[in-house]
Amino acid sequence: MKDGHIHTPFCPHGSKDSFKDYIEKAIQLGYQSMTFTEHAPLPESFSDPVPDKDSGMSRHDVPDYLKEIKQLKYEYRKDIEINAGFEVDYIEGYEKETEKFLNEYGPELDASILSVHFLKGAEQWYCIDFSPSMFQAALNDFGSIHSLYERYFQTLYKSMEAELGNYKPTRIGHMTLIRKFQLLYPSPDGWETMAGDFMKYVKEMNYSLDYNGAGTQKPHCLETYPPVHLAREASSMGIPLVYGSDAHTASGLKQGYEQIDVDLLHSSR
Repeated sequence: MKDGHIHTPFCPHGSKDSFKDYIEKAIQLGYQSMTFTEHAPLPESFSDPVPDKDSGMSRHDVPDYLKEIKQLKYEYRKDIEINAGFEVDYIEGYEKETEKFLNEYGPELDASILSVHFLKGAEQWYCIDFSPSMFQAALNDFGSIHSLYERYFQTLYKSMEAELGNYKPTRIGHMTLIRKFQLLYPSPDGWETMAGDFMKYVKEMNYSLDYNGAGTQKPHCLETYPPVHLAREASSMGIPLVYGSDAHTASGLKQGYEQIDVDLLHSSR
């Protein structure tokens, strides 16, 4: 049992559950390996579009975050494998700042995730998974649900093409996050073709995918990211799938696990 996507008390929009809360719960659940992937600090020149400006951890906290994980690796070395990483946001136009951050801290990391949460419309930036109202605002800005999905997948491509240095993550986070509110805003015709074409590029680039259970707990989604049928397609193409609970609380570990196809999981972090 390996979990490659776990948040921590350093997440400003998460819980105050301690690292040990997560680790002890993971051991109780039978985890063999867990990777902490806290939301990396956003580029300093980027203005977080969510009201509380809490999408990423504080840059000042990064040394303490890594130091604490290093100590816990040693303390629990006989019980569980613990890995250090970040969930790194790809934000179009802010590649240099992201590369600088990765170059600074990359040598201390075991595994990380590259995710897209932010899209720029004609009027402003949007965090597409923040709330139904922000999703609606983005939909209005982009003009149609099809255009919004197109921009999302285009940005996923750009995240893979971006020059982010030697420590760039090669696992794509929750590739169908755009469907978080799909029961309120049904996906457009052709979205599966967009997703399938993107997976071909993932294969071409030798990247892996975060097989993320968090969407199963979201009331307007109720499926994994990507959904099971696309995960099976990805696996048949030879794309490694790494389970991620995307837990923001200790109780969130293993969420969605019963809804994934366990036989598809890759053994890497």
